[in-house]
Amino acid sequence: MLKESPDHLDADLVLKIYDLRREAVMRESRDAINRDYWPRTSEEATGVLRSDHPLNRAWRQTTGYWEMVYSMARHGIIQGDFLVENNTEGLFLFARVEPYLAEIRGLSSARAFRNTEWIARETESGRTLADYYRARVAKALAAR
Repeated sequence: MLKESPDHLDADLVLKIYDLRREAVMRESRDAINRDYWPRTSEEATGVLRSDHPLNRAWRQTTGYWEMVYSMARHGIIQGDFLVENNTEGLFLFARVEPYLAEIRGLSSARAFRNTEWIARETESGRTLADYYRARVAKALAAR
């Protein structure tokens, strides 16, 4: 059952999630993906799945982290809108992969981005922020 409203346990989880984001390897991985992963084609989007791709380790670290975080809301452990209000970066990555989601799933796992997609579609905050990030990504790609 999904949580209707956040409580002190949700707040504690959000603080722990924040601490994990600050860990050195995680921060380095997030920085690399946010700086260097801006696919314009299916080949660019899926290239990162190859083990020899320079961003592969950062990709696995970052996508695994956000899927773990967003799974907590999908399974009712933490209230979804509260989580999204405090953790939007995964939606920023999702906006970059969403046009290539079928290809990514076809080459990796049918479950790839399942939890992030759920957040983007099933929570009010997720829908609003996913739209914001889609526009932001489109603008950034146009400027590159």
